Amino acid sequence: MSEIEQDDPVATIEAAGQRLRDAREMLSRRIIGQDRVLDLSLIALLCGGHGLLVGAPGLAKTRLVDTLGTVLGLDSKRVQFTPDLMPADILGAEVLETGKDGSRAFKFIEGPVFCQLLMADEINRASPRTQSALLQAMQEGQVTIAGAQRPLARPFHVLATQNPIEQEGTYPLPEAQLDRFLVQIDVDFPDRAAERDIILATTGATDADVTGVLDAGELMGMQALVRRMPVGDAVVEAILDLVRAARPGTPDSAAVTDEAVSWGPGPRAAQALMLASRARALIEGRLVPDAGDVAALARPVLKHRMALSFAARAEGRSVEDVIDQLVADHLRVEAAA
Repeated sequence: MSEIEQDDPVATIEAAGQRLRDAREMLSRRIIGQDRVLDLSLIALLCGGHGLLVGAPGLAKTRLVDTLGTVLGLDSKRVQFTPDLMPADILGAEVLETGKDGSRAFKFIEGPVFCQLLMADEINRASPRTQSALLQAMQEGQVTIAGAQRPLARPFHVLATQNPIEQEGTYPLPEAQLDRFLVQIDVDFPDRAAERDIILATTGATDADVTGVLDAGELMGMQALVRRMPVGDAVVEAILDLVRAARPGTPDSAAVTDEAVSWGPGPRAAQALMLASRARALIEGRLVPDAGDVAALARPVLKHRMALSFAARAEGRSVEDVIDQLVADHLRVEAAA
């Protein structure tokens, strides 16, 4: 982070914000019409977390992760999740190696998880056993293989993709794994103007050229800066009010939660909202987050950490509607789309 290290914290935050906006502009050269997706992806990485990209096929989810690796200077690898994928295909395994002198010894062959940015493509196509191979990696930044703990690269991030319309042969992610994703990033269809730009930019003889803007060390410096950013008591209380109101059957639960929600977010959701609000403020060059940041991030942080009751689903209600109601009631600001 040498380029933005300064004694003045205000200047440091402003410089970091400008570097991040430069990175976002570089990303937008190849990822057209998905500004919110770019922002949420950068927020997830700035927080040192992981992101779950949910969208129909062909919306540049794989292209996004590849471009992020280039622009942010991260060593990236990709795993295509399939029903026959095994944990060792992700983590690696020990093999028996014979030396030239005839001696034999076990040698560990690293799997693709030993990188800085792992793309888990169509993560819900693998069995629960294989999905669980990422649990320790995502939470602790290390894996245990053959009884030995092996640290992963730093920083380490997982961006997983999921196609919501292809349900044949899929295994829903368990709640414990969903909770390890800092944000769920919904990738929607682009508008007409953006789609026109996409087809013109991607069907020619050459593709848009992108170059590195940051490197791994600078990104880690920004992650540390996010954690040092001040947060006002009003924002802390707003986060607590929102998250606690989303838990059914508790003293702080909202009426809409008790009516429509079967299970709600845990403490990780409050932690994610705190960090993500800071990261959003940093990207925009602001010194501190405000309630508007909390409102804008409520859906991506809470959506995958809540489930509707059967009765609410039968009535046609959605998790997004419940979150928007909670935001309107507890933050006094308009819910972000």
